[in-house]
Amino acid sequence: MSANEKICWTLKPIIWVLCLLPLAWLGWLIVRQDLTANPAEFMNRYLGEWAIRILWIGLAVTPVKILTGWKQALLFRRLIGLFAFFYIVLHLTSYIAVDQQFDGIAIWNDIFKRFYITVGMASFLILLALAITSCNSMVRRLGGKAWSRLHRGVYLAGALAAIHFIMMRKGFQIEPLIYAGILAALLCIRLRPYIEKRKKKNAAA
Repeated sequence: MSANEKICWTLKPIIWVLCLLPLAWLGWLIVRQDLTANPAEFMNRYLGEWAIRILWIGLAVTPVKILTGWKQALLFRRLIGLFAFFYIVLHLTSYIAVDQQFDGIAIWNDIFKRFYITVGMASFLILLALAITSCNSMVRRLGGKAWSRLHRGVYLAGALAAIHFIMMRKGFQIEPLIYAGILAALLCIRLRPYIEKRKKKNAAA
């Protein structure tokens, strides 16, 4: 067994447990009927916030590799990304089934009347495309370069998710801005190798 396989066998079960813990806690709250005075809103926000947290963790994988040199971190990026999408699907399902009770007309009107929902749906559609094409067979079918270009869409999806979170909260609230700041920091770290490469190129010229 290679070193990478050993790391996967050790850490992937831990990632599975950690990513499923928020869902288990929500299940416990549902059993206890402890979802505050507005259960639909609580469930929707809870799932949405965990979707963003896990998505941010997925986006942090490459910055961790850049800052620490731990290349094996990349082995877990796909798994974390798929868990983020899983929570996004639960967030959307909660909105459709619990909040809107499968009222297609109300959902359609919401998408076009409430801009933060429009933005959230755009983020979901981008992440849906990335989830569908995340398997190795799609990498081979699309080709490495095209696949990489497509999956850079995760940055746009992340930015739209941050805007969705900020707009969803009424009035000035610091929590969504902290999430947006973390995303900005992660994206800036990702730019460091390109900046350093350009500096070396300019120095050599």
